[in-house]
Amino acid sequence: MKAILALADGTVFEGQPFGAMGETVGEVVFNTSMTGYQEVLTDPSYKGQIVTMTYPLIGNYGCNETDIESSRPQVEGFVVREYSAYPSNWRSQWSLDAYLAEHGIIGIQGIDTRALTRRLRIHGVMNACLSSEELNPESLVAKAKAWHGLAGRDLVQRVTCPNPYAWNGHPGSYSHEQGQGQVSTSRGTYRVVAIDFGVKYNMLRQLAAHGCAVQVVPATTTAEAVLSAEPDGVFLSNGPGDPSPLDYAIKTIQRLIGKKPLFGICLGHQLLSLALGGKTYKLKFGHRGANQPVQQVETGHVEITAQNHGFCVDIDSLPSNVDVTHINLNDDTLEGIRHRDAPMFSVQYHPEAAPGPHDASYLFSKFTQMMEDSRAGT
Repeated sequence: MKAILALADGTVFEGQPFGAMGETVGEVVFNTSMTGYQEVLTDPSYKGQIVTMTYPLIGNYGCNETDIESSRPQVEGFVVREYSAYPSNWRSQWSLDAYLAEHGIIGIQGIDTRALTRRLRIHGVMNACLSSEELNPESLVAKAKAWHGLAGRDLVQRVTCPNPYAWNGHPGSYSHEQGQGQVSTSRGTYRVVAIDFGVKYNMLRQLAAHGCAVQVVPATTTAEAVLSAEPDGVFLSNGPGDPSPLDYAIKTIQRLIGKKPLFGICLGHQLLSLALGGKTYKLKFGHRGANQPVQQVETGHVEITAQNHGFCVDIDSLPSNVDVTHINLNDDTLEGIRHRDAPMFSVQYHPEAAPGPHDASYLFSKFTQMMEDSRAGT
């Protein structure tokens, strides 16, 4: 059997299919993580994208029900150099092939992922069509060219929760029983409302581990509904795609500024920056992997971070009352901000370490300290 990955620039890669059979289109990107492919697959920030793993052997430890970051795989397609058909790990419950097939995700193996990654680095990420059904290269290239792309599209509506729910510690333990538009939080040291733009489970786990009772709400929840829950703080989650068309989210955040402590991650960071008057732009090939070096501006300390984003905040567009706190050492792009007058901060990377290093886990403690200070009026 054969599968084809056709890029919009006319480049065609032939390989073998695994996972589900069929055809899909998306923006093809690459991730440099050596492990954590199941967390990558289930990260809602990948909605609309065909993900290429640069590490050559994928699938060797299988998949399990614990290492998931959302309700299902979110990628449009999966590209690897070599698929390991015989997983060996005591935690493995399914092979990667079976896991992808169950959820309708198309995979391709046996292609030169180094050549593909080099092309994306040189020319930038591009639209692609992945198929194990139609195998006409010219037709697949035409479909890739015709696809609308990610810029200017609201992908958050495809991944946000339909109703508010209380996070109780692990997948399957939450409930969507609460009524639409009704926001409440359970008892805990800190009451946090997490606005779900495509949140990863481990971000909620980290908040809970730091003493937060977390209520997750849909992306379209109004500021009035959030404030009616009387939270100690508001968490702005990660999510997919271009932040600029999310007017409803930007307006909500603007109405929350100065009312409650805010902590934003990834898309949440971009939306907070837009709410403050900043601007965003699309990166050439993005930052995706668990080995991105980020420097704290004040201390010079370097963190190795996990990242997944294709858009970035323009440093020069930020207002004068916003400080730059973190910089990416690979390309000097913005990685973190804080407001001088209001209790809020955000980072572009993923500090929850799923997958990835734990260097940035202190940010959750920083958020709880900010809520503690706000309670005390300091």
